[in-house]
Formats: sequence, structure tokens, C-alpha cells
Amino acid sequence: MLLYLLLAVAASTLLAIGLLMMKSRAAFLPAARGFAIVSTVFTWLRDPVWLGGMLVQTAGWSLYVTAVSHAPVSMVAVMMQGGIALFVLCSAFFFGERARLVEWVGIAAIVCGMILLSVSLSAGTSQGEIDNRRVIFLSVVLGLVAVAGFARRDLARSGVAQAVGSGIAFGLAGLYTKATTDAVAAGSGALVILIIANPWVYAMMAANISGMIMLQNSFQQARAIITMPLSSALSNLVPIAGGMLAFGENLPKDHVAAMMRVAAFSLTIVASTMLAASQESLPASGDSLLEKADPIS
Repeated sequence: MLLYLLLAVAASTLLAIGLLMMKSRAAFLPAARGFAIVSTVFTWLRDPVWLGGMLVQTAGWSLYVTAVSHAPVSMVAVMMQGGIALFVLCSAFFFGERARLVEWVGIAAIVCGMILLSVSLSAGTSQGEIDNRRVIFLSVVLGLVAVAGFARRDLARSGVAQAVGSGIAFGLAGLYTKATTDAVAAGSGALVILIIANPWVYAMMAANISGMIMLQNSFQQARAIITMPLSSALSNLVPIAGGMLAFGENLPKDHVAAMMRVAAFSLTIVASTMLAASQESLPASGDSLLEKADPIS
């Protein structure tokens, strides 16, 4: 299990690098809104740096799928937080952004959660079969939470609603990925047929695409040093809750290990709340190293 959790760390690193590449083009690419969403996404795809970031993210996602197919989704989810520290440091250097005290505390809380989770690995964890009805119920509830965020104008204008929505979408995509891998592993027949016939595959694709669009939009409205950690924390918080609710991922019987794991999950929740409360809109003109560069035509 440790090997696959290390794969999750590598996956989070690649995802962070890909996001940095995509964020670097936010000042030069249009936002995806209304009926122009499809055409705007094609504009993004024609940008070589943005497309490169997507390819790096795809590599990271492949490692994530490998990790989540062999390890419990709630544990992989917390390990995926490792890319946040890398993104924050690179945002400070390349984009000229700075983290305030409360934001550093939030990042430290995430790191502490990863350490506690790693120490509790020896106790193991149990995992049952997926409950489709619970996954659907959780998807509806979280979808309503995301919509409520967009209904608040202050959150929508600051980019926080987009970051929260992307985190929820990516988190649900993680659950759908786990459901897909479990269904394919339990099925019989040709692999291609099993994948095509699985409804979770299409739910996973839709969630990832919508999450990507919302995250790119949030990059254009708010500091990346806030939006990415907030989105990432929520994208891992959703599988933590969903893994316990829909996959029967129970706490270990060892009380100390159980307390460590609960503390790790709680720190993730606290950190995401702190980052959400520290939102700040981007200034009218940025002074980052990358955004001062000439746009790529």
C-alpha cells in the first residue's frame, strides 16, 4: 500500500506542475462563460503552454488512477494534498504571490495530516463494495452546494465559488474513478466493453471537464496561491467523506491509529476552511514574472 500512496504523491506533484502551466496563461486566455464555453475551451487547447499543462495533468491523473485502484480512496485523497506545497512555492516565485500567516497555517495543517496518515498505515483499513445510491445522493447534495456558492455574488466575483465548484467536481471525479476501477475489476469480458458499458466512466469525464473549466476561470479572478489549495483540499475532502459513506472504508480497530486518521481528515477540513476565508481577488494588473512575458501566439 505504501508504494501506491507514494504514487499518489507523484501524481499530486505532476498535477501541481500542470496547473502552474495552465495558470501562467490565465492572463492571456478568455474565460469560459455562457454559450461560449465550448469555443473558449478550444481556444485554450490551441495554446501550447496550456495544452502542455493539460498533458502533464493527464500523466498525473494516470498515476492517481493506478494508486486509487489499489489503495483506499480516502487515504489516497489525503496523500494527494502534497502538491499544494509545491504549487504555493512556485506561485510565490513565478507569479509574485505571497501567502499570509493564516494561509501558511493552512498549508502546515495539510502537511501534518499527511504525516499522521502515514504513521497510521500499519493499522490498515477495510473497504466494502460501492453503494450506488449513496454516491448519487452525495453527488446531488454536493452539486447543490456548488450552485449555492455561485448564487453568492461576492464569492462568484472573487473566484472562490469557481474554486469551490472545481474542488467538488474533481472530488466527485475521484469517487467515480474508484467506482469505475472496482466495476471493471469485478466484471468479466473484454476490457473495452466493460469500460464503455460503465456509466461511472461518463460521470467521471463530465466531472473532470467541468472541474477543469471552473478552475481555469478561478485562476483568472483570484490568486492562484488561494484557489488551487482550496480546490485541491475540497477535491480530496469529497473522496474522504465519500469513501466512508459509499465504499465502507471504516477506521482501523486500533484506537491510536483511528485517532490519527480522524485527525488527518479533520486537519484537511480545517485547512480548506481557512483557505476559503482568506480569499482575495487579483489586482487589476499583475506583476508576476510569467504574466509580464509576451503572450504566445
